[in-house]
Amino acid sequence: MKNFKGTFTALLTPFKNGKIDFGSIDRLVKHQLANGVDGFVINGTTAESPTLTETEKVELFKYVRKMVGDKVPLIMGTGSNDTAKTIEDSKKAESLGADAILVVVPYYNKPPQRGLYEHFKAVASSVKIPTILYNVPGRTITSLATETIRDLSKVPGIIGIKEATGKVDFAEEIIKACGKEFVMLSGDDGTYVEFLGVGGHGVISVATHVIPKQMAQWKAWAAEGAMDKARQDIAKYNDLINLLFVEANPIPVKKAVQLMGLIDSAEMRLPLVELGEEHSAKLKAEMTKVGVLA
Repeated sequence: MKNFKGTFTALLTPFKNGKIDFGSIDRLVKHQLANGVDGFVINGTTAESPTLTETEKVELFKYVRKMVGDKVPLIMGTGSNDTAKTIEDSKKAESLGADAILVVVPYYNKPPQRGLYEHFKAVASSVKIPTILYNVPGRTITSLATETIRDLSKVPGIIGIKEATGKVDFAEEIIKACGKEFVMLSGDDGTYVEFLGVGGHGVISVATHVIPKQMAQWKAWAAEGAMDKARQDIAKYNDLINLLFVEANPIPVKKAVQLMGLIDSAEMRLPLVELGEEHSAKLKAEMTKVGVLA
């Protein structure tokens, strides 16, 4: 099993004239790897997974896998609010060669905790590759409870969680309940350094598209016990990180990487639309201020 305690980018999907822009993916992925990112999530929320076709998901995964080879871990987002569909997609991910699956809490239909337990257990049991839970109540409404995560951590195949509430005390609860080997990945860039401070292992990040070297450095400093250094450094980027979420992800980050010249277009698929002029101007100014743009 590959090491998932690292810095992962929730890879966005560049579009041009309605189609995936693979040339831009090439530049983007190379830039990430050159600046310390350990691996990628394919077909996550940041990839605009709700509007990718089944064919596009396969093409996207195969293209990135061919680029990065077998040593770089690739996690495939397979979650939905239908357990049977999630199992089907998870099996497809396994057959494609994904190193793990990322499975979001079922959205919209609001299952109780016992339903969440049975959902994740059924999905994890359907594949041989590792399953990573994804808790993001800001998008799903329903949240995993500490006790449910503890029980799921004992299910074979479930190795960790992407915890995106931004509540560091909740992350600390999970670590105490599940033990230090249960992989703890932050899903909230703004609180990432504090997450590392309570024992977190890494991140599945949006901001790594823009500041990959810095995100990797914070983890290294935390491992060395240099938390003050990490706290001082992230403070320089707080405004930038906030601007990356000023509208629904991945609207702002697409504009940011377009400004960096890493992708040709900030094109979105409806119902998402490109970042407005006012926010774009603020984002550009902040990127210039922190040195991301010359």
